[in-house]
Amino acid sequence: MNDLRAKLIMDLQRIEAEDYHLREGEYLHDILPLMLRYIGDPHPELRDELIYPTFYNWIQTENLFSREELCNLLNTLIDEQHLFYHIGNVGDETVFTRTFSALPIALIIRSHRQNPFLNSFDFIKLKNVLLRYYKEEKDLRGYVPQGGWAHSAAHGADMLVELIQCPESDSDLQLDILNSIQNMLENKTHIFSEEEDERMTTILDTIIEQSLLSQKDIISWINGLVRCTSWPRNRGQVISRVNVKNFLRSLYFRRSQDERDNNLVEAIRSAEMNVNKFAKSRV
Repeated sequence: MNDLRAKLIMDLQRIEAEDYHLREGEYLHDILPLMLRYIGDPHPELRDELIYPTFYNWIQTENLFSREELCNLLNTLIDEQHLFYHIGNVGDETVFTRTFSALPIALIIRSHRQNPFLNSFDFIKLKNVLLRYYKEEKDLRGYVPQGGWAHSAAHGADMLVELIQCPESDSDLQLDILNSIQNMLENKTHIFSEEEDERMTTILDTIIEQSLLSQKDIISWINGLVRCTSWPRNRGQVISRVNVKNFLRSLYFRRSQDERDNNLVEAIRSAEMNVNKFAKSRV
């Protein structure tokens, strides 16, 4: 273990033990560069149990960053050395840098929507970056036995659910995000088995709960999820169909008890029956 990494672990363990308070004479800029350097450390103890909780507490709980500092941190996290670090690689350790850059990005967006500080140019840049990431990320593993959580689809969804709630978010962006979810479900290579469907469902559930899109637009999008049933039967088609089916089931159990959503619930049920080859009847 190199000296810098060992010192970072010790410092973060001590900071955690002291309720994430900095001691007199300590400053964010003293430790932040090392946190960013090791944000994708292959050992989950550092990145998942120390670095991310520290970001969470400093950004969301303690509000230690100024608006300018949050902007600077965001610009670093979305760069080619973090969110897009070796984007497109599959099966290696670079995924940890990308996906554990996504988590503090979600925290920063939440801070913005609670107390806006991004200008219109920065917001447009951010939304384009996040949509690009969700399109270009190809390493879709959930839990990696030798490295812990990768969870790119889930962490990406966490960013998007914050983005749709920003005051700048409009119907065009919300539909773009829904389309990015559909493309993720239809990835043709990976069946989601680590509750990624639940994290993606939270996006649509939030749109419904906050009436961010019309019910007509939502139902139209749900109906479009069945398009994978018309594809040639191969492994990619099966993967996409199973992902869509699981997503629809997650959504159904979120919305089925809401009496306001009878038409919506029926659309979800109908789409699920269409993608479920074991259903007793077809709609």
